[in-house]
Amino acid sequence: MTARFTPISRRTIAGSIAAICAALTLGGNALANTWPEKTVTLVVPYSAGGPTDVVARLLAVPMGQSLGQTVIVENTVGAGGTLAPARIARSKPDGYTILIHHMGMATAPALYKKLPYDPLKDFEYIGQVLDVPMTLLSRKDFPANNFQELQDYVKKNQDKVSLANAGIGAVSQLCGMLFMHQLGVKLTTVPYKGAGPAMNDLMGGQVDLLCDQTTQTAPVIQDGKRVKVFGVTTPQRLSSMPNIPTLDEQGLKGFDVKVWHGMYAPKGTPKDVMAKLNTALNVAIKDEAVKKRIAELSSDLVSPDKATPEGLRKHLAAEVARWDKVIKAAGVSAE
Repeated sequence: MTARFTPISRRTIAGSIAAICAALTLGGNALANTWPEKTVTLVVPYSAGGPTDVVARLLAVPMGQSLGQTVIVENTVGAGGTLAPARIARSKPDGYTILIHHMGMATAPALYKKLPYDPLKDFEYIGQVLDVPMTLLSRKDFPANNFQELQDYVKKNQDKVSLANAGIGAVSQLCGMLFMHQLGVKLTTVPYKGAGPAMNDLMGGQVDLLCDQTTQTAPVIQDGKRVKVFGVTTPQRLSSMPNIPTLDEQGLKGFDVKVWHGMYAPKGTPKDVMAKLNTALNVAIKDEAVKKRIAELSSDLVSPDKATPEGLRKHLAAEVARWDKVIKAAGVSAE
């Protein structure tokens, strides 16, 4: 018996393909419409209690309220803050695992010869978050009482003075590097696994100096009992602590380090999901409780035009180029 086959027209095949595509599109839209269906994890590259962790935990609650799901903060610490971005770059691009990182995202390409990710190619950009000034501190019983005395002391006792930082590649390391470069000194640097442990040892008298973000330093400066403060790292004084002079006005001309933060997702995260994440970020930076607390920490939430994917992308590209020149000129490497 001979089998008979009914020929299928090209029109029928085309129609079938179109129907399949339409079904897939509807399914994708349905998925986007129901996202998020579970907890979102906001990854921090540094230890709990540090400046970036403080910011992340402030944002997590209003972001979760906007998304209708809990946003939990998870600390992925190590390798100078590069483990967390590497993790996000490898994560499934579904929006459930995202990253908050400071300017270390821009400095890592110049610091590391074998960086396991490309900040400009391996991520989607949710938006900028805030700018944070820094302050230069010492332990309470440090011999110097003002910046001029500090300069004189460190120049005479270079290798005896310890300068803490939050780890290789951390902003506190970069701030300390610029401080030593402009003074022409080489101090004994002590890297920690995060800004929290570094601050604890400074207050405990185990290390001499630390340059760190106001999100961490403002509370201990304001209580006036545990540290000495020698200056602000931005060209302008802080409105919340106007009595503290800048390093620039005290002789370190052009000294300007302000820490900016951005939020990222894995490359390929759907546009609809990215839009929801960006909306949640903007809800968070407009939250009155968040604004009040950030102001108390002498920091500035960004304007709405910066809290966008394009705003972060442009700023990151400019900062990568800027720090590439600074770090290579200083001959500094994290390896």
